[in-house]
Amino acid sequence: MAEIIHFTGFIKGVIYKTYLGEKLNEIYIGNFDVNQAGAYGLIKSSITELAYSKWVSRKRTRSYPFARIYATYNASKIITIIPVVKDKRRDGDIDKI
Repeated sequence: MAEIIHFTGFIKGVIYKTYLGEKLNEIYIGNFDVNQAGAYGLIKSSITELAYSKWVSRKRTRSYPFARIYATYNASKIITIIPVVKDKRRDGDIDKI
């Protein structure tokens, strides 16, 4: 019978670089509205820029967010916007976030 060996540790300095990335649409921070903005892009200000991606549906299974997140990997600052809506319905039966 083979002996099971478990390894534990921490890997430092992991850097991601995309090879299939695309140019992100730029929007100035003063004009940024999360409800009107595209699914991913680049928010610019006079001092910095921030890549964003957002989930376009409350349900994880309805929209696959990883392609939008991947498009932002080459940026130095990245955020992902996840909508949170609690729906109790009229009778209180369904509780979705």
